[in-house]
Amino acid sequence: MPSRKRGKAAGPRPAREPRILIITGLSGSGKTHVARALEDIGWFCVDNLPSALIPRFAELIRGSEELRRSALVVDMREREFLKQFPHVFRQLRGRGGLGVSLLFLEAGEKALVRRFSETRRPHPLAINQPPIEGIREEREALKPIRKMADLILDTSDYTVHQLRDYIREHYDVRHEAAPLVLSVMSFGYKFGVPSEADLVFDVRFLPNPNFVPSLKALTGNHAPVIRYMRRQKDTAVFLDKLQAFLAYVIPRYIKEGKSYLTIGIGCTGGRHRSVMIANALAEVLGAQGHPVRVRHRDLRQ
Repeated sequence: MPSRKRGKAAGPRPAREPRILIITGLSGSGKTHVARALEDIGWFCVDNLPSALIPRFAELIRGSEELRRSALVVDMREREFLKQFPHVFRQLRGRGGLGVSLLFLEAGEKALVRRFSETRRPHPLAINQPPIEGIREEREALKPIRKMADLILDTSDYTVHQLRDYIREHYDVRHEAAPLVLSVMSFGYKFGVPSEADLVFDVRFLPNPNFVPSLKALTGNHAPVIRYMRRQKDTAVFLDKLQAFLAYVIPRYIKEGKSYLTIGIGCTGGRHRSVMIANALAEVLGAQGHPVRVRHRDLRQ
């Protein structure tokens, strides 16, 4: 499933910068499927907008939160497309404070002929001719616009589902508006496992401060308990392994569009070990730039 990237315009941009993604390419290459996939992941999409109206639309999105991420499908259905679009696109690129990128979709002749045969739609440039004639004519006509593209995507070997997944992976902006919020919760197993926890880690294997007379009345928030826990070799080993695991899974939760992740840390009573570990984990995650909330469910039991 080859694709080719050029330049920086197709990559991630600052979260609050208005962005326009222009989708064009060969008829039958999947532009409609791409637009639908973009709508599913938070983009505002407009199909077949005349090239002359693109600059006006660009002005609209600057002051609109709803239009902040917009995708425009433009192609040969517009009579003046080949003549007007290159000039309009260069003009748009020259504006500051607006991210503009061009996605060009194409596919091989066999794939396009098969798609037109399956849908029984005529090619827009070959109404009364075999589709192959229109495909070749359109490919030649679009060469200058293809050269302007930031990303050229050959969809010959993509299924509809694979194309959707590709678009989701490269253009999902839902996390920009709502970054993944991490909640770290300590709890005691004798009061039950919290149903809201997505991930649960059992720290009952660590030495229990509850059996140290001078620490029994304290909690994992108190310095003597923290020092006691830090002196245990297994505490550092466990935190290192837990952090490595979360470093692997958190980006994948973000990719899937998850908005909240609750991490449960449990010990017997929820007052010593789980509290200290939850605080230590939250401190590390916060230092990594994640929004983190901490809750000690059973601290006052």
